[in-house]
Amino acid sequence: MNAQTLSNQERETGTRFAPKFDANGLLTAVVVDAASRDVLVVAFMNDEAISLTRETGKVHFWSRSRGSLWLKGETSGNFLTVRDIFVDCDQDALVIHADPSGPTCHTGANSCFYRRLDPGADDEHALTKLP
Repeated sequence: MNAQTLSNQERETGTRFAPKFDANGLLTAVVVDAASRDVLVVAFMNDEAISLTRETGKVHFWSRSRGSLWLKGETSGNFLTVRDIFVDCDQDALVIHADPSGPTCHTGANSCFYRRLDPGADDEHALTKLP
C-alpha cells in the first residue's frame, strides 16, 4: 500500500510513516531549538531531504530557489543535529527538534525569526529587531 492509498484513519492514527507531499513534492519543516524551544527556521523537505536527515542525523532541506538539496551548515559549519522529529496528524508537516552548532540564519542571527511584527504599526515601522 503506498502513501496515497492510506485511509484518513490509517494516516492519522497508524504507525506507518507516509509523508503527504504537496504538488511540488514538498512538505513544510519547522526546526525548533531542542533546548530553548525557539523556532529556528521554516523550510521545505522533499523525500530525499527527509531520507538524508533520518540517515545522517543532520537536517537537510530542499531549496526551492536553487532547485537542489541543501544540508544546513554545509558552507557555514552551523549544522542542525536532529534530536527528535514529530509528524503532524495528516503527515504533511514536520517539527524537528535540533541542536544548532551555531547561528541558524544566513544573516548571522541565532534564528531566522529575529524580528517582531507590531500588528498595529504601519508597514514602514512595523518590524522590531529582537535582542
